[in-house]
Amino acid sequence: MPRRERLDSAQLIDLVLDEDSWESWDTAPERDAISDDYAAALAAAAEKSGVDESVVTGAARLRGRRIAVVAGEFRFLAGSIGVASARRIVAAVRRATALGLPLVAAPVSGGTRMQEGTPAFVWMAQISAAVAAHKAAGLPYLVYLRHPTTGGVMASWGSLGHVTVAEPEALVGFLGPRVYEALYGETFPEGVQTSENLYAHGLIDAVVEPEEIGDILDRALAILLAPGDPVVPVAPLPPVSDVDTWDSITRSRRKDRPGVRRLLKYAASDVVPLNGTGQGEHDPGLMLALARFGETPCVVLAQDRRGQTELRPLGPAALREARRGMRLAEELRMPLLTIIDTPGAALSVEAEEGGLAGEIARCLADLVTLRAPTLSLMLGQGTGGGALALLPADRVVAAQHAWLSPLPPEGASAIVHRDTSHAPDLARAQRVRSLDLRADGIVDVIVPELPDAADEPEAFCQRVGAVLRHELSWLRRQDVNGLVASRTAG
Repeated sequence: MPRRERLDSAQLIDLVLDEDSWESWDTAPERDAISDDYAAALAAAAEKSGVDESVVTGAARLRGRRIAVVAGEFRFLAGSIGVASARRIVAAVRRATALGLPLVAAPVSGGTRMQEGTPAFVWMAQISAAVAAHKAAGLPYLVYLRHPTTGGVMASWGSLGHVTVAEPEALVGFLGPRVYEALYGETFPEGVQTSENLYAHGLIDAVVEPEEIGDILDRALAILLAPGDPVVPVAPLPPVSDVDTWDSITRSRRKDRPGVRRLLKYAASDVVPLNGTGQGEHDPGLMLALARFGETPCVVLAQDRRGQTELRPLGPAALREARRGMRLAEELRMPLLTIIDTPGAALSVEAEEGGLAGEIARCLADLVTLRAPTLSLMLGQGTGGGALALLPADRVVAAQHAWLSPLPPEGASAIVHRDTSHAPDLARAQRVRSLDLRADGIVDVIVPELPDAADEPEAFCQRVGAVLRHELSWLRRQDVNGLVASRTAG
């Protein structure tokens, strides 16, 4: 299948950004002493590409929002990064930070420019430092990887995005295939360094056509730059009926009970799904997303009842993915919404060797110390450490038939009574249901089910959404230092 035509930087800018909004930040590159051969190569590259370096930088508008842009130009010496282009990138990132602008990067590059060698190579550190400072200022950094993006570019500004997507069928990776073949005398396996494979392994968030990237960026920025709602009282909730504990547990296990996907469909204003840990893992039992409830943005990390099966229960990778969400909330200075809905984490050799216990511990420690407002929603089943890992929060909301237990009641009964028939009685004694959790100070708000979320999914999800919108808008206006101090006060 022939590869589609590669867009140059000017074509990409024209395709994605608002018409006549581009403002170049570039000045003529300053170069140290270079050879005649290299000078000739630079002149030829400029004539071929129509630009004076392998990156162009500037500001523009995207659907009316002003953003900063760093875009690679492959026709200039294969997009390679020399000292002058590295200086240009750093200057643009720092200017975006000073102006408080979200930054969009669209790299395309073979990596470090070999004609300049080590002096160019070490600029990877300065570029990474500038991007880190931009993110530390709470400003969005969004990346679109184009074909190809390899070497030092992939290992610096190409891999630091809050959200990272890639062009279809793009060659994306660290080691260039030609280098591998030259060094090892064999061809690098096909299909590994592709955007689709990186997505499958949780390294990037999506594979997106160039024609669609504007829509994705617009949706992400609509969430990341949302102004937040004023704190207004939520409509009074209907009273919560006193339903028996085992009845609640039975209802929470209905296959048609709404989970996070229907909740976001009926209650959220905008959702941008993310994917994986960014470090080579993805677990379908956990959903990570940027979302907006009304005008209040948040990072969502939710246990997805649809993605958890007996063959693939929630594993340690899901909790590592959750910890990516926690880092995003802290970096973006947005509230974090965790959603608990799990029959339990994996009990297997793979889970033990994958460090499940350690990941639960690290999730708990991260949530308690997270420098961002936190809200937890108990949506359904809440079994064991996999549920507890997402519970600690500044505020906890529970659906009426949600519950939290150290083990499935049947498992607890097997330990205490050596049978499963005592599960209902033991669940009552353990005070696992939402009403008992509220009485014990674990839950703050209970959202009634009338009489069961599975029988009124849309109305139930909208009821929950109204509570979440209120809680998130309130939390967003609290002092983070005070929230962290309250969590650790005991």
